[in-house]
Amino acid sequence: MTYRVPPLQCLTAFEAVARLRSGTLAAQELCVTPSAISHRIRQLEDVMGIELFNSVQGGFTLTARGSEYLEVVKEALNALSHYSARPRSAGEIRQLRVAAPPTFARQVLVPHLTGFQDAHPDIELILQLSVPLVGLKSENADIEIRFGTGSYPGLETVKILDEPVFPVCSPSYLRDVGPFQSPEKLSTARLLRCPLEPWRPWLVAAGLDWPEPSIGAQFVDLGLMLEAAVNGQGVALARNRMARSWISSGVLVPLFDLQVRSIYAYYITYPPGCEEGSDIVKFVRWMTDILRNPLK
Repeated sequence: MTYRVPPLQCLTAFEAVARLRSGTLAAQELCVTPSAISHRIRQLEDVMGIELFNSVQGGFTLTARGSEYLEVVKEALNALSHYSARPRSAGEIRQLRVAAPPTFARQVLVPHLTGFQDAHPDIELILQLSVPLVGLKSENADIEIRFGTGSYPGLETVKILDEPVFPVCSPSYLRDVGPFQSPEKLSTARLLRCPLEPWRPWLVAAGLDWPEPSIGAQFVDLGLMLEAAVNGQGVALARNRMARSWISSGVLVPLFDLQVRSIYAYYITYPPGCEEGSDIVKFVRWMTDILRNPLK
């Protein structure tokens, strides 16, 4: 017998949108983008040959056929969620490979790992480092945290951290080369270079039509650049979570109140079609919840 069954991710998207009456809320619940939700609804309508929702400004309302189909989908999802094809043995450990850029891994991921391990003792995390922007890593990962523009074709992509940048330096550098009472005074400072954190957006916001710095070593890692700043080598651009440990310990000090959004942010990516309740979805939800909370 041939079954005409739509993809499971389309069914879960449909049920979530119908229940929450919002594509944005459904996307947050399923840890995907709103555009992915829209794509799944359209795919489901194409497969079934029916219109599921009425176009109503500010929300979603089910069509008559959509309401009928929702009851079928809810019953099917409920049946599937209460049956396991292979019961897991007590204490069974499953591995989950997570790749992340070095500074994110050290400053954000590792400090919170205990919380995930306590909540999911049956999941063994294998952490590996990746190269920011390029995304190179030593082995295939189930989940990858990426630093870049957010364009990762073929993967589910969720923005998890988009912090503004601001200049920092060590107290000794501020004493020896400063004070920097205004952004213009940075003309006497060495602006540390990192292709991951270009200076132009901040300079423009500060009213300075200066080119990107062209003197000194380049650091292809945010943590290395911040370490250079800690060692009195110049002024670096920092983000709150990435520089939190250095700033809280006093080895780096912010110079100005001006904070500017960068062209890059952190995203979490994973293969499409992950089922609700899978280890990947559990990790994605945990990570997004951690970063949704403000720094204390």
